[in-house]
Amino acid sequence: MLSLHKTVRKYYGEAIVVTQEVDDIISSPVVKESIINNSDCKILLDQRKYMNKFDQIQALLGLTEKEKSQILSINMANNPSRFYKEVWIGLGGTQSAVYATEVSAEEYLAYTTEETEKVEVYRLAEQLGGDIEAAIRQLAERRRNR
Repeated sequence: MLSLHKTVRKYYGEAIVVTQEVDDIISSPVVKESIINNSDCKILLDQRKYMNKFDQIQALLGLTEKEKSQILSINMANNPSRFYKEVWIGLGGTQSAVYATEVSAEEYLAYTTEETEKVEVYRLAEQLGGDIEAAIRQLAERRRNR
């Protein structure tokens, strides 16, 4: 793993690691060292579930206090009438910011993992003869007209 990351960087490439659990990375010393030490670009989503142990994560990722406060602010004051989530991007320890990633209502409804929203889409699709696309279009239109 370590040589993979070093080799990829040597040839101006980027190895990408995606995980939902920070423990996936930090549980192995070899993986932790090869990934964390060779990652100039870090992208973090909402970390509220790690709020109580974020000091550990901050130390592990080498984050500044400013970066920590940026990360812990993610999705804390989102506009409820818009379909977006926030993401933190840190580049080489020199630049970082929180960005909103917004998709259309249709895209949001197609990929949502919120159980109540999925049920709403499937119920309407059932009424429309199983046409999920039509259900998504109708629900998106309703949301825009609220």
